[in-house]
Amino acid sequence: MALLPMTGKVNRQIRTIGFIMIGFTVTQLLGGVSIQSADAQRYRPPTTSFVYTESNIPTVNGENENTVLGFQRDADGNLTPLPTSPVLTGGAGIANGGGITDQNVISNPEKTRLFAVNAGSNTIAVFDINPRNGSLSPVEGSPFPSGGVNPVSLGLAKDVLYVVNRNKDPKNTSQDASGSFPNYTAFHVTPKGRLIPIPGSTVSGPTDARPTQALISEDKRLLFGIDRGVGLLRSFQILRGGRLEESPNSPQPLPIGEFPSGSSPTPVPGSSIPQATGLGLQVHPKLPILYLGLFTINRLAVYSFDRQTGELTFLKTVPNSGKLSCWLTTNRAGTRLYTSNPGDNSISVYDIAKDPTTPVEIQNVKLKGSGGGANLTLDPTESFLQVLGQGFSPDIAAGNALNVLKVNPKDGTVSEVSSSPLSLPSVNGSVPLGIVVK
Repeated sequence: MALLPMTGKVNRQIRTIGFIMIGFTVTQLLGGVSIQSADAQRYRPPTTSFVYTESNIPTVNGENENTVLGFQRDADGNLTPLPTSPVLTGGAGIANGGGITDQNVISNPEKTRLFAVNAGSNTIAVFDINPRNGSLSPVEGSPFPSGGVNPVSLGLAKDVLYVVNRNKDPKNTSQDASGSFPNYTAFHVTPKGRLIPIPGSTVSGPTDARPTQALISEDKRLLFGIDRGVGLLRSFQILRGGRLEESPNSPQPLPIGEFPSGSSPTPVPGSSIPQATGLGLQVHPKLPILYLGLFTINRLAVYSFDRQTGELTFLKTVPNSGKLSCWLTTNRAGTRLYTSNPGDNSISVYDIAKDPTTPVEIQNVKLKGSGGGANLTLDPTESFLQVLGQGFSPDIAAGNALNVLKVNPKDGTVSEVSSSPLSLPSVNGSVPLGIVVK
């Protein structure tokens, strides 16, 4: 296992080497069942890619020390820290918390701009990405207020950035969340990257909602979220101008009959979180299908949705052989779905080519390292799957890592490269968040 050396004080302290099937076949829907999209098949993989995550470092001695860590990944999957890494975000993360969320770091489709949350200081950092060397430059005015307390997830629909402000976390005692509520809120992104709040765009939720994600549909017309703390699935229409309007039957409780407790309020033993809850969301890239990780019962839920209104219809659940199946991603062709399972530090691979409404698990592979696989993403060529490993108490630092897996172009299964994982340091109990690959 490669280990990143640590020196002085973060950035100075750390040197982070750093449809539903309606009368036609799935084959007709997808135009074939090749596991890679036509674009990916025509694309010649570059010799390198750039991988980004954020350290989530909290305030240290009164100074904001959250950073974005950047790495160069070569054609064999080896990671090397960028010479300019880490880069200060201008804000703070949250120690020992905030890890049960997704899309903490995202980029625009062109991979020219990167957005990152500062959960401990209620701001969003925005950077321009240098296409030649992957270095990051903060845009003028960054970081920007997040429109709430404890921002944890970001979604981008054209020139509108959506922010999920979680507002409350039992491990976060550094911020006063009284007098505010969890919310979904929107910002216009100017051509130079500045964030301008959109009036009337904020939608608030219950005090204990603990929303985790701002997932945007492929056509940029809908936003999906999960309120993990109360077991509610949300769907919004994205209106002209960027405001959100809740979809018909949203929010809706998760399918109670799928859970052994049979009751949404029944908490997970030793936790205030209800058993009938979920975490990671992912949309099918071609069909109106939404997938959700039901981590408390190790199953994957499948929903259909109306493309215009966002109205959700529960279809079924399928099993996951991993433990605590949480975060999800798919390939562009819509033939393979990947889940990270932090309970046993594994990755599951599903075939969704034959019937996207009934994912079939074809592989479960244990990751190397002692952490729990969390946020994950394919690179633009779909040659590698990058997984962010997060440490658990009492030895958080031992589990913070980046894992790199090679994707078999024939069947979409994965195998971890020999140099993986690359360990990431922990400062004052920090756990890294989010992952982007350019």
